[in-house]
Amino acid sequence: MSFLSPSAPAPSSVMSMLGTKCIDKNYKNTQWYWSRGKQPCKSIGDFDSPIVEEQMISANHIIFSFQIPIPKDGYPLDYSRWQQNLIAMLHLDILYDDEDEVAPDAVMTLDARLGYSNRGDPEGQWTEYASSVEQRHLDCCIEQKKPGYMYNCSHVPLFELGSLHHDFYLLNVRLPVDMLDTSEKTGMNTKLGHINDMWVAFIHQNGGFTKVWVSLKTIFFPIIVAIMVWFWRRISQLSRPPALLEYMLMVLGAALTLLNCPLEYLTLAFDCPWMTVVSDIRQGLFYASLLSFWLIFAGEHLMDDIERNRIRVYWRHLSAVLGGCLCLFIFDMCERGVQLRNPFYSIWATEIGTNLALAFIILAGVCAGLYFCFLSYMIWKVFMNISSKRQSLPAMSSARRLHYEGIIYRFKVLMLATLLCAAMTVIGFILGQVSEGQWTWDENIKLEYTSGFFTGVYGMWNIYTFALICLYAPSHKRWPKDQNTQSSTGEEIEFSRLATEPSEMSSLTAFTKKSATD
Repeated sequence: MSFLSPSAPAPSSVMSMLGTKCIDKNYKNTQWYWSRGKQPCKSIGDFDSPIVEEQMISANHIIFSFQIPIPKDGYPLDYSRWQQNLIAMLHLDILYDDEDEVAPDAVMTLDARLGYSNRGDPEGQWTEYASSVEQRHLDCCIEQKKPGYMYNCSHVPLFELGSLHHDFYLLNVRLPVDMLDTSEKTGMNTKLGHINDMWVAFIHQNGGFTKVWVSLKTIFFPIIVAIMVWFWRRISQLSRPPALLEYMLMVLGAALTLLNCPLEYLTLAFDCPWMTVVSDIRQGLFYASLLSFWLIFAGEHLMDDIERNRIRVYWRHLSAVLGGCLCLFIFDMCERGVQLRNPFYSIWATEIGTNLALAFIILAGVCAGLYFCFLSYMIWKVFMNISSKRQSLPAMSSARRLHYEGIIYRFKVLMLATLLCAAMTVIGFILGQVSEGQWTWDENIKLEYTSGFFTGVYGMWNIYTFALICLYAPSHKRWPKDQNTQSSTGEEIEFSRLATEPSEMSSLTAFTKKSATD
């Protein structure tokens, strides 16, 4: 799938790097091994090198080193704080060997350390960022079992950083071997086959996309704050208490304001590993308020004998929305919440965690699709009700008929915009989940998208909320009374009273409700 112009910068970039095989027979977990600089580590290019046999080098003496970012055209590059985050996915090149096959249930034990350095630091000075001994399940298959053929192994998650605060990073990974019984070859990392190379794919957010994203937030944040203040001042001037829809508009505006707040500027000055968690929470609150508003918005314009304008009438609908958002929040905290303490932790590391994560993502996508279908059904009922009610318009005076026809026309445009916004929101949500999980899924999913789609959906949320607040704001206008008193009936008097409502949309709400008393 491809959305909008291909010239728009992609939200993220991937840099695959082959690990340098450093050698140290006196390995210490306090020492760093790097491949570039004046004093790089002693390394080998191949495990079949004569040096391996001559010096009796074993797997415990090999440290895979990854020094990032990779230089370009001989010029050293450094990470920018605009790139926000860093995700690492590990991949092994394993050659088939009759005497050393990969076990179907192979478990890989990783001794990993991550360090950082900044410009101006002495060369070779690395500070430890995190270290951990983790286990990952290795899923490999091979079509033809012949010597020299390569296994097809899936990527496994290695670590995730919530911020890129430092200029350079160094990753050291060991696969320690512990032979508990040499005759049965059981023990740590003894069922991984003949490992030839180790690759790591480093995924970071593009700085250009971050600048566009933060610029949009900087623009929309004061605009939405100003329109909310203006809207609440209009509401507070009314003699009646605020209606349910007006309360929901304030909740929606507050959630959008929280989402618009450009907290990303903090990452330019401070190390904020919690930024991804905060961003997920902010987006989750906005999703919950937006989905709840749409249900109440459509429900308040249904013609039935139920007395609405009360939040408890919608408790079933809202419980489903809030329950789904709560499940996603728990799942996110089980993954990124734990990563605040240990970046090498991953819920995808175990079979149970992988199945649970896939179930959450698939269930979220299915629920999003079902929600959109249910919302479309409710909006269709509103359209049918309004169409049937329009039959009473010819009996009205010309002034009132034109008044209501204008309101109904604007309302239909708003409902179509609601459907479009809901569809784009659901598509954006599913795309976001797939793009985040495609590296950890077993299936080889190819997904192409551009930042134009995500920024477009984000801009649509702000414009849509802005239009809703403007349309629902009390206008304090009074329509002129009909001069033709001879044709006035009880229904005309009632419609005249409705036409003097301070909000045009509130008069439409009462207009659609009137059938319940006809």
